[in-house]
Amino acid sequence: MLLKLYEKFLMLKQTPIYNLHLELGAKMVPFAGYFMPVQYGKGTLHEHHHCRSHIGFFDISHMGLCMIRGDMAVQELGKLIPSDISELKVGDLKYTVLTNADGGIIDDIIITRMESGLMLVVNAACKAKDFDYLAGQLGCECFFNELTEQALFALQGPGAESVMQKFSTQAARLSFMTACGTEINGIKCNISRSGYTGEDGFEIMVDRVYAEQLARLLLAEDNVEPIGLAARDTLRLEAGLSLYGHEINESITPVEAGLQWLLAKGLNQYPGADKILAQKKHGSEKIRVGLFTNSKIPIREGSVIFSGQDAAVGYVTSGSFSPSLQRPIAMALIDPFTIDTGVQLYAKVRNNRIEVAVTPLPFVAHHYQR
Repeated sequence: MLLKLYEKFLMLKQTPIYNLHLELGAKMVPFAGYFMPVQYGKGTLHEHHHCRSHIGFFDISHMGLCMIRGDMAVQELGKLIPSDISELKVGDLKYTVLTNADGGIIDDIIITRMESGLMLVVNAACKAKDFDYLAGQLGCECFFNELTEQALFALQGPGAESVMQKFSTQAARLSFMTACGTEINGIKCNISRSGYTGEDGFEIMVDRVYAEQLARLLLAEDNVEPIGLAARDTLRLEAGLSLYGHEINESITPVEAGLQWLLAKGLNQYPGADKILAQKKHGSEKIRVGLFTNSKIPIREGSVIFSGQDAAVGYVTSGSFSPSLQRPIAMALIDPFTIDTGVQLYAKVRNNRIEVAVTPLPFVAHHYQR
């Protein structure tokens, strides 16, 4: 057992700024096949609040990046997703999902229309299966390749625009879900106004050769501090954003996951469309909701949600203490009937019966630059 764990440890990859993380005092942990910083010296709570009030720097180079090129790229990728990308202009981003034949979500992805084709960002834990799937499904007139030589950073928080203004006025003028090619101190980058914290911010793609140089440049700015995986998770949970393997997976449909807004009107030929569109019209057996608790005890992933009659009506997909709200919060997949009837719900934690109340998402308002 120990030998297998050691072998797995040796197989972990490093992002291009691994040594910088160590220099910054990061606690490194295995995550999606990489050594990643879970937190730094000041701790998760500090990092969370710093991103909400100032500027957080995130290394997200473990994410999967790929390009789809060719005259049929838009048409071929369009067959695999429930969103319309036919009208995307160069520099536009689209959040969507890849679906399977049963309507489940293979992964949630970001598509960027670029001069050279379509760039995709996929989840780190899913990139091997995603890339195999895409390479196998796209027609012979498409050219698919991974972008293995790129690093990806995120700059998130209310002060992100002021920092970006110093380096690229072009990027600072972007609106949410748009991108541009630019330079930061002579380093070529592709920058989008996007992120997964609920805050205004940017994601920066750069050649891995210049990754550490750029990271040091950004971290040298006043009020920019590094943020680890733990705070990244509490930030996205407060923002009511789904995480693959929690709120979405291959057995959860976009309707059940509360993502019906990304279903384009008139599209019905993508994998699993029959089931997804039937759920959109008639409703689904489970839906994603936010939960508040009447206790200081957080309810964690996997906790069963019960009705007042002790019938199981759903389960928690993500749960934690909210640093911003100073109370436990959670997201869950539950029977929508229980919401319509207004029955009292509760969870059991270590033999404690904890009342929960369904609440709208997000828990903390988004601050995107529209």
